[in-house]
Amino acid sequence: MSFDDFGVERRFHEAWDAIRIARPVSFSLFTFGETELPYYLVCHPQSDGATVKITEGEIKVTRPMLITPDNMDAEFRNFFESQEEHEMVQFLMKRTVIPQLKFDNTSHSSDIRSDSVEEAVALLNRKLDAEEQERVAVLTAPPELAGIALLRYALERVIESQPHNVQELRERGFLP
Repeated sequence: MSFDDFGVERRFHEAWDAIRIARPVSFSLFTFGETELPYYLVCHPQSDGATVKITEGEIKVTRPMLITPDNMDAEFRNFFESQEEHEMVQFLMKRTVIPQLKFDNTSHSSDIRSDSVEEAVALLNRKLDAEEQERVAVLTAPPELAGIALLRYALERVIESQPHNVQELRERGFLP
């Protein structure tokens, strides 16, 4: 292990801690096939007096039906823009047991406007409550960590779903 690994680890922890899941959801990913994870991402203003950037999107998490050497590694589409983000993801994926999943993000700017992150979260919570949308998460992050915020949300859903998924595999006779 080189000392460079510690710098990556430190940056990763700082980035992870800068992200907040302001409106968590509690549902399990499908054991087989594809699960959709809708979200709103509220990014902090880039300068004083600027408005927050609100992105509406959806992450599709797909589990392969057959595991082959070609699909052993996790795959992320439309998540990361910088090399630093890519390095953090590589750091994380080397330390997890989440292979064979495909993550595909689609997003667009939201029509909602706000001057502060807290106000944007409150507006989104009221909107989602009024629409009875229990499966839509609200995330907050600095703008340079948008991709990492989406990664964190998706991975937390995967990890929290594992006990349910293992139980379903047992019920279907795939595990003892």
